[in-house]
Amino acid sequence: MLNLKLGLSALGLEISAWSGAWLLTGRSDAALASYLLLHAAASLLLSLSLLPLLPQRLSKPRWATLLLMAACSYAVPVAGFLGVIAAFVVLRLYRRAPLPEAFDAVQLPEFDQHQRRQSQFRHAGLQSFLANVQVPVQARMRAMAALQYSSGRTASPLLRSVLSDASEDLRLLAYGMLDNLEKRINRAIDGELDILQAAPAGSQQQLHSAHRLSDLYWELVYQSLVQGDLRTHAIDESLRYCLQVLGRQEGNAAMHLRRGHLLHALGRAPEAEQAYTRARGLGLPATRVLPYLAQLAFERRDHAQAQALMRELTQWGALPRLRPVIDYWNQA
Repeated sequence: MLNLKLGLSALGLEISAWSGAWLLTGRSDAALASYLLLHAAASLLLSLSLLPLLPQRLSKPRWATLLLMAACSYAVPVAGFLGVIAAFVVLRLYRRAPLPEAFDAVQLPEFDQHQRRQSQFRHAGLQSFLANVQVPVQARMRAMAALQYSSGRTASPLLRSVLSDASEDLRLLAYGMLDNLEKRINRAIDGELDILQAAPAGSQQQLHSAHRLSDLYWELVYQSLVQGDLRTHAIDESLRYCLQVLGRQEGNAAMHLRRGHLLHALGRAPEAEQAYTRARGLGLPATRVLPYLAQLAFERRDHAQAQALMRELTQWGALPRLRPVIDYWNQA
């Protein structure tokens, strides 16, 4: 706010400066000194009185602004004093026109906290996170709970790695989640066995049930939900139903591939290779068969054959997970 006392004092001193010089009528040094001192004091008081009216963006640093106003008023007699006052009147009355907004405001969509994108769930680094004893137990339990939205193939190995954790809560949660995964498949197997027994011999329903049972027993193995003798039993049962399907559908390439997986898991490598070759001969894509044939060749230490098969996969671009292995064998 304008300081009227300082303003009136500045005006009085400015008038006194000119009056003193006129009274002394002179051209003496005393008259000049009197004018300069009174005019300097008037300029300083005027600057102090007008400084509060200056916008904040123009008054920093304050000492520099004060010095500039006092210098302008002092350097130009009469006109400088009046010019400083006129400048402040213009600054107070003049307002810059508001600039148009470059962007319109867009209303944000309502956030649904219950929406989940299960397909985008990522597991990178989750195993090291669960194994890190420095992480609080509650945080690790939340990470384990998130595994319920992932496939059993991904979740099962991670949960089994927690079974030896020092925290009892984590071990119990991991065991419970693994048990639920296994029970879910076992219930489906029991239901499919009832359907198989009730279906007429040689019917399409019996064939479908045998196909379904082979899938379910293989899921127990594929998801690492069974170990030891239970794993061997699941492989044998899956192979038994697989052969039942192939007995009526010899041209089923997918079931020949399944038979190769099962024989490979049982250690019957020659028969597994024949099944893989048969599946490829029936038109199954090379990307689904060649990796397993290369694995068999590597296990029997036929590195030349393994390298040839991996080089054959080079022409296929849609194999991101196998790409490092393919590149390695191509450089060998």
